[in-house]
Amino acid sequence: MTEQAPQAPHAPRGDAERAVLRTALRDGLILVAGLAVLGSLIGLLVAGLPGLWGGLIGAALAAFFCATTVWSMLYTVGKGATVMGAVVMGSWLAKMVVLIVALVVLTQFDFYDRVVLFVVLLLGAVGSAFLDYRAVRNGRITYVEPDGRS
Repeated sequence: MTEQAPQAPHAPRGDAERAVLRTALRDGLILVAGLAVLGSLIGLLVAGLPGLWGGLIGAALAAFFCATTVWSMLYTVGKGATVMGAVVMGSWLAKMVVLIVALVVLTQFDFYDRVVLFVVLLLGAVGSAFLDYRAVRNGRITYVEPDGRS
């Protein structure tokens, strides 16, 4: 006769993934806030008022990219791989269109410093990718769902 193991209460499917993604979103928004403050202050010191605007615009673009990535993943938690792939790819394409349009529109103006904008945007993209990686690495997500019949 086999002994039945007591069934542990399990959280609904997807809660662990949502927690990881919320951590990534929170960390990304903290990063962007820091970039907005530091980037605009350093930009102001380096390039004057155009540096301030470059830092703020770069931080705004970084916030859009960071939030869009995490939102697309949060939206697809619990959905099939095809839906997830379509939403993530669609959001990536939308981000590229927004970036190209924003850069085309911004090239017509000279009120911002392009170097400061580029550096802040680059730091936002790399920092966001690192924070997403760290959130997933530290997340406690099970690989196998236990079967209740055993």
